[in-house]
Amino acid sequence: MSLVVYLAALVFGTTSVLLFRRPRAAMRNPLTLSTCVAIVLGALVFVCAAPATLATVNDLTGVPNFGAPLTYGMLSAYSCAVLVLLINWRGGPRARVRRMVLRTMAAYGLLVLAIVVLFLLADADTERLTDLDTYYAGTPFMREMILLYLLGHTAAMLVMCAVCVKWGREVRGLLRAGLRLILLGAALDVVGFQLTKYTAVVARWTGHDLDFLSTSVAPPMASLAALLCSAGFVLPRLLPPVVAHWRGLDDYRRLDPLWCLVRSVSTAPKPPSSWWQSPRARLQWREVSIHDALLTLAPYFDHGVRVRVRDGALRAGRSPHQARLAAEAAMLTDAARRAAAREEPPEAAATYRLHATEVPGPSGLVELAQALRHPPGRTAAPGGAEPSAMTGTLTEPEEPHVA
Repeated sequence: MSLVVYLAALVFGTTSVLLFRRPRAAMRNPLTLSTCVAIVLGALVFVCAAPATLATVNDLTGVPNFGAPLTYGMLSAYSCAVLVLLINWRGGPRARVRRMVLRTMAAYGLLVLAIVVLFLLADADTERLTDLDTYYAGTPFMREMILLYLLGHTAAMLVMCAVCVKWGREVRGLLRAGLRLILLGAALDVVGFQLTKYTAVVARWTGHDLDFLSTSVAPPMASLAALLCSAGFVLPRLLPPVVAHWRGLDDYRRLDPLWCLVRSVSTAPKPPSSWWQSPRARLQWREVSIHDALLTLAPYFDHGVRVRVRDGALRAGRSPHQARLAAEAAMLTDAARRAAAREEPPEAAATYRLHATEVPGPSGLVELAQALRHPPGRTAAPGGAEPSAMTGTLTEPEEPHVA
């Protein structure tokens, strides 16, 4: 059982490392800090509750069952951290948030103190590593200590369930998904861990033996509940940057056709070694470099090429936007060929603004790159006829000296 509990603690604690990857920023953000504290305390609860840890703590202190108040106190601290996290997540006036946090910490601080005092007053000389709750269910002071830590944890989980249900009606997207995971984890904790503990303890009071609920059912349910809650806490905070990085990497890759065409004329300074840079940083550098190259190629734009390809694409059934992209791709390819061959700019060259320079972000450049990759001259027009007006002008990207 210890191995399973340690594994749950490792997975649970790893999420805090992901959130705390930038310590300075995390320390200045109460929400990130309280999330990390709650997850770390949850992982410590599992570490303390493992039979191997309990035996070690008891041996080191020389006090039988000293691991019990340690574990219960840690669980109470975790319950407090969860409530503090919910308070920071809800937000509001700083004075009100601070007041609610202090009150919560004071209440659970008294709870931890009561657990320690009750343990000191109790007669618990027989070491129990897995069934302490049921074994001492009828022992004075130990009975009260067990009920006290369960009630403190139940209160925190019920508040979490109520808050998640209420907020779930007010939010959308990833935040709602995270709240649903937290709600599922909290509900599983209440039913799978706490209810089974209560049932096993009450069964002892009535002379029945349902210890397996406390020793075999409750621990794995608590582990699963904690993992669901941690996933719900970190999902709204980690997934958006992950998605943004993935999109940046995808856009960077999709810009390859355009970059291969214009990089020979780009004068933008090259960045330092890029193996450590994020996808978004590499994408931004490529955007800047491409825009710089487009400015260099602007004098070579042949608007006769652009008009012929645009008209041909419109006759082939393309939408005005698709026709414009195809025409600009053909004109840009022709300009890159002229620049590579060191030809004189066309006499009819005039100022023209590409669609890719009219829209913010990389979307316009990506569209232009995809138009270069799939020129309309390679696809049949409606009815199976080849648009000859476009085919003649779009064969030039195949020339090796342009790439």
